[in-house]
Amino acid sequence: MIYEFLANSYLWTKALHVMSVLSWMAGLFYLPRLFVYHVEGLAKAGVERGSDMDLLFRHQERLLMKAIMVPAMYASWIFGLALVFTPGIVGWTMVWPWAKGFAVLAMTGYHYWLNHQRIALAEGRNRMSGRQYRFANEVPTVLMIVIVLAVILKF
Repeated sequence: MIYEFLANSYLWTKALHVMSVLSWMAGLFYLPRLFVYHVEGLAKAGVERGSDMDLLFRHQERLLMKAIMVPAMYASWIFGLALVFTPGIVGWTMVWPWAKGFAVLAMTGYHYWLNHQRIALAEGRNRMSGRQYRFANEVPTVLMIVIVLAVILKF
């Protein structure tokens, strides 16, 4: 019964999965950029801890994580797992689902690392520079490339 429902709703599930992933990825790309501006503002642009600008950065970072990224990540996982359990979609003898799965787990770990960094920055415990956040911002790009190639090429 559930497999029949999944098969009949496959295109809707796939569309919702793509929309969820796009929303999640937007946050994964943007939050580290906010960290760069926040950290560099605190370091050299006259933004003082507790100032209106510092509080604005913290507010934006928290809202991005809580209102967009977390719901989008959960939706991506829910619709992604629904696709995994849809009959005939995933060939587990191939490499691609395992590559995608590893990359999605890594993306999820990166998401939680960003949240940890957000909290540390809000509490004044940040240890990273703007340059380090710029470098960290490349992580979701690499993972996205692996995921898209795996799904489209089905290697």
